[in-house]
Amino acid sequence: MNNHQVDLPALARQEMIDHGFQPDLPADAVLEAASAHQAAEPGLKNLTALLWSSIDNDESRDLDQIEWAERTPAGIRVLVAVADVDSAVPKGSAVDAHAASETTTVYAQIRTFPMLPEQLSTNRTSLNEGQDRVAVVIEMTVGADGSIGANTIYRALVRNRAQLTYSGVGAWLEGKGSMPPKVAASPDLQAQLQLQNEAAHLLRAARGRLGALAFDRAELQAIVDDGKVTGVEGHRANTASRLIEDFMIGANEVMAQTLRAGGVASIRRIVKDPERWPRMVELAARYGFHLPPDPDPAALNALLLARKKADPDHFADVSLTILKLMGPGEYVASQPGDATSGHFGLAAHDYTHSTAPNRRFADLVTQRLLKALVNHQPSPYTPAELETIARNCTLKEDDARKVQRSMVKRLAAVALASRIGQTFSAVVTGVTPKGVFVRITDPPVEGRMMRGEQGLDVGDRLQVTLLNTDAARGFIDFGR
Repeated sequence: MNNHQVDLPALARQEMIDHGFQPDLPADAVLEAASAHQAAEPGLKNLTALLWSSIDNDESRDLDQIEWAERTPAGIRVLVAVADVDSAVPKGSAVDAHAASETTTVYAQIRTFPMLPEQLSTNRTSLNEGQDRVAVVIEMTVGADGSIGANTIYRALVRNRAQLTYSGVGAWLEGKGSMPPKVAASPDLQAQLQLQNEAAHLLRAARGRLGALAFDRAELQAIVDDGKVTGVEGHRANTASRLIEDFMIGANEVMAQTLRAGGVASIRRIVKDPERWPRMVELAARYGFHLPPDPDPAALNALLLARKKADPDHFADVSLTILKLMGPGEYVASQPGDATSGHFGLAAHDYTHSTAPNRRFADLVTQRLLKALVNHQPSPYTPAELETIARNCTLKEDDARKVQRSMVKRLAAVALASRIGQTFSAVVTGVTPKGVFVRITDPPVEGRMMRGEQGLDVGDRLQVTLLNTDAARGFIDFGR
């Protein structure tokens, strides 16, 4: 079959099934969602007058959070409002059962498979522009040194005043593009975004001093026109996406600390010390850089910053190599009194996921734990239930990555079909019993070495030739 004749949406659906997902919503969940809505009981704080805004991907419709900031004598007061999904999706409901099984929205590029019915995740529980919504507000004050203080969490009524995009806001903040029309129309919004950016820089600098890793990686994005793949390109983080990332990290730390201080069991997001640290030490030595024998995030970050300065053109390759050697994160259940498990890459000692309840079940669970704590109610989950949820979220997240990688390869196979025989610069990203995998630089596409793979290890750079592509099977074959 010709690569361009492959039914990519059908393949995405089959990938979901093959990896244990249920791509079609159960009938009872669809019926339930039709009448579900947020509960806005009397007495909620009304913060709809604030100049809230959201910044997300151009195509995002499931808006989980909005932001607002103001300058105070103590620092920059930042409010992150997270959609109150729990108020429309009660624990034990049909929608909740489906979300608990799937645990995550899967973005397969050619098609999105939502964790929640779309009439909820993209409408009634999405913080859409111009709509009043109930939210969980995480409030924190960012000091001049980037420290976070004066933390509090509460529910409130909010209204997104401007739905913005990473591409538009990022280019403007970096001085590489004009103001997005909504920003140009409002001097107050311009000042608001500049203040948010200032707070984000303070947060990032503080984390950097603690050893948070400064990555630069290109995420592959298909160019789709009228349902047909016309190409692929790498998307890198910009100032706007980093702003949101910094705020989300801070909000998630505040949430984790609040739950710990409340003495309740919770779900944490951790990244353990890298098992392949010796390989990182070896790679660092190639650059004339010394890493200590034991994992040290501050030392590793110093290496990353040095390589970014010395060779910015190839820094994305270095970032990708370190990410692959670090390994994925995982969810763990944390009981009161447990030793704190940290997040190696973020240099965070107390961290959870709480800012995306429309698309991650762990975040929805965390929201329920927080609301029970604030309302002085018993935890809605037993320790055993949290253990099971954490384990399932980790497994499903891994399965979702496999679906996404498979579909990215299929899309890339279509886009690269006309370039067979060409030579590309590449870096080794995986050495497994199934084979050796490399990622070419431009476009940032991963494939398997079918010839000349002997002796290669993660981080090695080489020139490879594109031998073959097969979109139906998701194969991209390289050799040398």
